[in-house]
Amino acid sequence: MRKMKIHIKGDVRILGNGDFVEKILSRASEQSNRRYRLKAKGWTLPKITERVAEIFGIEKDQVVVAGKQPDPVRAHSVLASWSILDLGLTATKVGKYLGRSKSAVSRAAIRGQKLIVDQFLSLKD
Repeated sequence: MRKMKIHIKGDVRILGNGDFVEKILSRASEQSNRRYRLKAKGWTLPKITERVAEIFGIEKDQVVVAGKQPDPVRAHSVLASWSILDLGLTATKVGKYLGRSKSAVSRAAIRGQKLIVDQFLSLKD
């Protein structure tokens, strides 16, 4: 293939066929572009906190306070999800902001992703 100047992304023996590799690279590119757009529009942890507080009808302080009340728990789950999965922040950084462990934030992000999908939530105002 090298002599014929055919270039394939990835090694079929390890990654599978080229279509799989192209799909993964495309998805990674889309995710990277979304993160860049959100950051360019000024989305930060405090701004996401404001948006989440608005969605759940609670004060910004309640979003970051630890507790077991349903709305704040859902709110910090959505905050964790948007911060990690959409903005590309680390669970460690979000954990420091929320005063929680990296593990707790990762679990919250998974819960938050389900809430975002189920309730059709969006960062857009």
